[in-house]
Amino acid sequence: MRSVAMMWKTKGTKKMTNIAVLGYGIVGSGIVEILTKNRADIDMRSGDSINVKYILDIRAFPGDANAHKITDDFEKIINDPEINIICEAIGGLSPAYDFSKRALLMGKSVITSNKELVAAHGAELLRLARENKCSYLFEAAVGGGIPIIRPLVSSLTAENIERIMGILNGTTNYILSKMEKDGATYTESLAQAQQLGYAESDPKADVEGDDTCRKLAILASQMTGRRVKYENIPTEGITRISAADFDYAKALGMTIKLLAMAELDENGQLGAIVAPFLLDSSQPLYNVSDVYNAILVLSDNLEYSMYYGRGAGKLPTASAIISDVVDCVRSGGQSTLCFWDDTDMDIAPPGRTQRRFFVRMANSEANSRATATLFPGHRPLAVINADEYAFLVEPMSEAAFEDSVAKLPDGIISRIRIV
Repeated sequence: MRSVAMMWKTKGTKKMTNIAVLGYGIVGSGIVEILTKNRADIDMRSGDSINVKYILDIRAFPGDANAHKITDDFEKIINDPEINIICEAIGGLSPAYDFSKRALLMGKSVITSNKELVAAHGAELLRLARENKCSYLFEAAVGGGIPIIRPLVSSLTAENIERIMGILNGTTNYILSKMEKDGATYTESLAQAQQLGYAESDPKADVEGDDTCRKLAILASQMTGRRVKYENIPTEGITRISAADFDYAKALGMTIKLLAMAELDENGQLGAIVAPFLLDSSQPLYNVSDVYNAILVLSDNLEYSMYYGRGAGKLPTASAIISDVVDCVRSGGQSTLCFWDDTDMDIAPPGRTQRRFFVRMANSEANSRATATLFPGHRPLAVINADEYAFLVEPMSEAAFEDSVAKLPDGIISRIRIV
């Protein structure tokens, strides 16, 4: 098959764009690999020859084909006038924040997949990019290889975004899918995910919902044009989900997913949450399983659109970073794809939100008597465990629900929200 570069007509590249890659781990090595493997096509699409001049890492890589490009001296990179673009693949806040800020202040564009950094300092770094006539781009920070930032600010330019709902973490989605399909426990499913490399040895950021929360904060900021602090988004993980919960879900024709949700009400107030939800087969996200992610967007004219694919991994994430590199080169380093200001966006108190709930509680006489009063019109479910009583609660505010739960004499075993 002929290369795309051979089929496209061109007058030739104009110049060379030198870039530096910070971090030579999974994502950083993926960036270099794709730029090497697909060099001709990428250069043709960007209009320039893209050259990796430096790779920053404190480790040595003897025998690596790019060993001559590796340096542990950031000053060498930041002070090189030939470096136009820096791809930050270090992760975390330090030293990624300092390196990114210094680069932008010098008019060097920065491209990243670092959702922790974007969620914490995105507004400031975007402002610095505008002030210094360069770019700060982060397509890979939310959906990994799934395009979502660019569609929100380019393809959906004419739309008012009303709601974003998604499965934004492949690790948790794999664990929940494993529990559903195999009847495995949470602990067993997590161990399998770790064995396959889908989960870190310390999986807290994924399973407690922190990773998903940061991604939602970025999406909500882009959605509203104002800074949404991830610390203010109510967040629950999947560690309390059990095989019994999936038994009830199957009986209801439902599944359980860790969802990120952000929605603007008629008054322009933002509601946001990250938590496990029950959803039925009428929901577009119902069949998104294994390590796949999906993002569902509701806008006023287009209504629903969905973006689906592998949300993480070496090459998918690196591919998204390179798409930003190409965009940056095409725009002469002044891409304005992403924006939001430094004004904080308030998040509506979660207690006001009306939701349905699935509840499991001890099958005690005291609880049974109280349930009729505290949850009028509740729907009892078929008995799966004789020691339990399970039921569905019709829409009520989160605050009223929690107040009623607190009044149950013997408490509850678990509760899961329903989409």
